[in-house]
Amino acid sequence: MKELKFVDVGEGITEGQIRQWLVKDGANVKEDQAIVKVETDKAIVDAPAPISGIVRIKAGEGTTVRVGDTIAYIGTAEELSGISSSAPAQAEKPAQPQAGRTTSQQKKTEETLATPAVRKLARDLNVEISKITGTGHSGRIVENDVRMAAQQTQKKSSPIPKFSEVLEESHDEEIERVPLTQTRKAIARNMELSATIPRAAHMDLVNATKLFEIVKESKEKMQKKGIKLTFLPFIIKAAIDALKENPRFNSSYDHETSEIIVKKYYNIGIAAEGPDGLKVVVIKDVEKKSVAKIAKELQELAEKVKDQTISIEEMRDSTFTITNIGSLGGGFLSVPMINYPEVAILGVHLIRDMPIVEDGKIMPAKILPLSLAFDHRVVDGADAVTFVNSIKNYLEDPEFLEML
Repeated sequence: MKELKFVDVGEGITEGQIRQWLVKDGANVKEDQAIVKVETDKAIVDAPAPISGIVRIKAGEGTTVRVGDTIAYIGTAEELSGISSSAPAQAEKPAQPQAGRTTSQQKKTEETLATPAVRKLARDLNVEISKITGTGHSGRIVENDVRMAAQQTQKKSSPIPKFSEVLEESHDEEIERVPLTQTRKAIARNMELSATIPRAAHMDLVNATKLFEIVKESKEKMQKKGIKLTFLPFIIKAAIDALKENPRFNSSYDHETSEIIVKKYYNIGIAAEGPDGLKVVVIKDVEKKSVAKIAKELQELAEKVKDQTISIEEMRDSTFTITNIGSLGGGFLSVPMINYPEVAILGVHLIRDMPIVEDGKIMPAKILPLSLAFDHRVVDGADAVTFVNSIKNYLEDPEFLEML
């Protein structure tokens, strides 16, 4: 008999929710057959049967499970005879103190699992580091742990009243409480983490007249190949060249070592809206791909987000993110949230008809608004202007745009 556990799928995921059992309790399954879908913060993953045999389901649909929890047993009818599908999951045993060590000694050891930089951050944020549970290797306390603890402390001391205190009792029968899905919980955590970044913004306008014409002229040709061409692949290519010229925008800040981690690879994250919330899909090694290849990949990833078949691998390891606000048709300029631990995010807005002055004459033009939010610890406003100017110059260059 084998236990089917919710395994660690990486990306810091600690829990998931049983979305759908693909087999019934008591069914015969084959080894490696997908038998259950589990929704995590990032995606819906299929869990395969570790061996062939009969399934005894332990965690029903809608149950929240943590990494390591047993969600089913698989074995012969004889092996499963004493196991009920309705029996509660076994509670985890509390960690026992190591022999020969007192509680105070253990505590002292745990307190040492943090770098001097993290300790300083804890002092700066007025957080008691001994009360933090580390998520790093061997329980080491890392920067994210301290920042999240500081946020929780701030929430507890916040004068914001409980919702029950501000809701009029007369409306009790006119409200509905909707639990957050795993995706929305992840979005909430990521937004709180993003809010810890010292953020600034720079905005500019691009004359996208030539870009508009090229996309319009090439759309039909691309459609015959089954590719839906938009402005986004060109913007991605322009961003890649601009990142090569301004490498600090393709980096992360390591607070523990006070270092800027400049990445020599280019994986572009694209914010995509799905039925269960916003996700960031990632196009890997973009600098090696053509506009047509990027357009095709964008189309495939967007479809996977919509039908909820996107994998965790397709949403990890981005180095710079673009959010295409213009695809929704709203807004002129905005300040997007940085996708932690990246240094910046580019907001792309709706192309509008606007007049411009050219050679002393007022001419009609297609104007593309861009907004860049950036980590002010790593780059300054002047760097942001230079970076956006680089993107702008590429998007206004006819020779650059002729890359289909």
